[in-house]
Amino acid sequence: MRKPGKKKTALLTIFFCFSSFLDYSSAVQKFSQTLQSFQFDFIGDTLTDDEINIAESFKEFAELLNEVENERMMMVHNASDLLIKPLENFRKEQIGFTKERKKKFEKDGERFYSLLDRHLHLSSKKKESQLQEADLQVDKERHNFFESSLDYVYQIQEVQESKKFNIVEPVLAFLHSLFISNSLTVELTQDFLPYKQQLQLSLQNTRNHFSSTREEMEELKKRMKEAPQTCKLPGQPTIEGYLYTQEKWALGISWVKYYCQYEKETKTLTMMPMEQKPGAKQQGPLDLTLKYCVRRKTESIDKRFCFDIETNERPGTITLQALSEANRRLWMEAMDGKEPVSYPGETSLNEVGFKFVRKCINVIESKGIKTEGLYRTVGSNIQVQKLLNAFFDPKCPGDVDFNNSDWDIKTVTSSLKFYLRNLSEPVMTYRLHKELVSAAKSDNLDYRLGAIHSLVYKLPEKNREMLEILIRHLVNVCEHSKENLMTPSNMGVIFGPTLMRAQEDTVAAMMNIKFQNIVVEILIEHFVKIYSGPPEESTAPPVPPPRVTARRHKPITISKRLLRERTQGFTLSFLIVIGNKICRSGGTTIFFSITTFTRGTEIIKDALQMLERTFFILSSSLLS
Repeated sequence: MRKPGKKKTALLTIFFCFSSFLDYSSAVQKFSQTLQSFQFDFIGDTLTDDEINIAESFKEFAELLNEVENERMMMVHNASDLLIKPLENFRKEQIGFTKERKKKFEKDGERFYSLLDRHLHLSSKKKESQLQEADLQVDKERHNFFESSLDYVYQIQEVQESKKFNIVEPVLAFLHSLFISNSLTVELTQDFLPYKQQLQLSLQNTRNHFSSTREEMEELKKRMKEAPQTCKLPGQPTIEGYLYTQEKWALGISWVKYYCQYEKETKTLTMMPMEQKPGAKQQGPLDLTLKYCVRRKTESIDKRFCFDIETNERPGTITLQALSEANRRLWMEAMDGKEPVSYPGETSLNEVGFKFVRKCINVIESKGIKTEGLYRTVGSNIQVQKLLNAFFDPKCPGDVDFNNSDWDIKTVTSSLKFYLRNLSEPVMTYRLHKELVSAAKSDNLDYRLGAIHSLVYKLPEKNREMLEILIRHLVNVCEHSKENLMTPSNMGVIFGPTLMRAQEDTVAAMMNIKFQNIVVEILIEHFVKIYSGPPEESTAPPVPPPRVTARRHKPITISKRLLRERTQGFTLSFLIVIGNKICRSGGTTIFFSITTFTRGTEIIKDALQMLERTFFILSSSLLS
């Protein structure tokens, strides 16, 4: 639209003002059409209820935008910061990185198959040394190709999973700013808030499931890529070399490099900082007296070659990282380090294990049930090892005073989770794992509850007793969710992988973790019904057939609510009539891709800037 000159009359300026309004309206309508047509791609054969809400959310957003446009409420100011930039960042960072992984995968694949083709044409009459060298080269390229394919597939999975909330959340924030930007939208905002809260809960649940799955995927990827290494360890009374220590700051955690020397006779560890900043106060060597040393399990931290120590001079645990597995073994041998706990209760459910679980629950419910982040906050690894070693000591099992000040709530909760997760078979057994996951995937909510109810009573007696003890406790924890912020959904994320796990670690099993979480969530929410007794066989729901239609569960909705009566005055009708006369027809089609999705919001941004310029010109003309 051409900018009017200074000599244009106020009437002409009004014409451009209404034209700008309608350009903006057209852009919003096109954006609404894009939302209506956008489809999410989900990995796996079944969606959770939260994923259904997310998948349907764009259609709900489209209906709301149309309602806003019908009432001429079109004031949007934060589209760029809330919507455009996050989507652009997602496209550049996530999708761009995936394309790079794809190029590397294709390049490594082409190089491997080319080498393999040449290798297959080698004559068998060549020297044995030449053939062996060729075999080694092919194995090396095969390993590189296998690693590239793992990275590429994992990156695709991460993009597909993370876009559920990385795309929906900016749109949700944009919609919220749209509804509160004008005083005339108060009624619509009041209607929108309950839906927004429900959708945010679905987004948070999906994010929690994603985080849980991602951690397991990282471990699986690491186990698939790493080969075991062996080292010969000479005994040394004194050792020195570089170590990295984990240090907590106000803005997060960092790893600082030290040159360390340990004297075994005096148990003195001397640490000299190696990364001192110029101009800062120089730190001298730090002498610490060792009390205890234990190897840090790989799954408990995102760094390799770590071990924990306790000293007389510093409270709490110090986490150190060696330069390699062999180097860690040398340090631990010099420090008389211990391996992570291994105890009889780790293999099967027995009387000592039941006693341990009951004692942990009694302490938690009597002293820390209102603790914020209960079970989510992790305790000291060394304290957990000490507690488990002491309780499961074969000489005097169970002889531990939980009222001792050494055992804080975080230590007790972490010890309980550690015990349950390290059972040789999970509490809910490998045998019933597939059936439980299948029940959680069901479209029929009544069948979902009935099937899980029935499967609980197929557990062995000890397992069912242990599960009842634990779920009763989790119900008590969730009853204090206002104080500890731990809802059934949060507890499901924590205890899903703890009480259930597949017998084999596969990518497919990792993708089912979110359904394990749902099983635990159902057990908590329906504890009274499930544990009031086994289901009657006559009322047991039939096994549902494979899904051929949409699931019966209806997603949360706002667009189908009863609308309030609102009157539209002469001004609004005048705007519509004038607008129809001055609005130019036509427009471009907005496709489904993220690139054009962003383009639709850019049209809105341009229209807003035009509105601001027109209002300025209008006010200047009227004043003059």
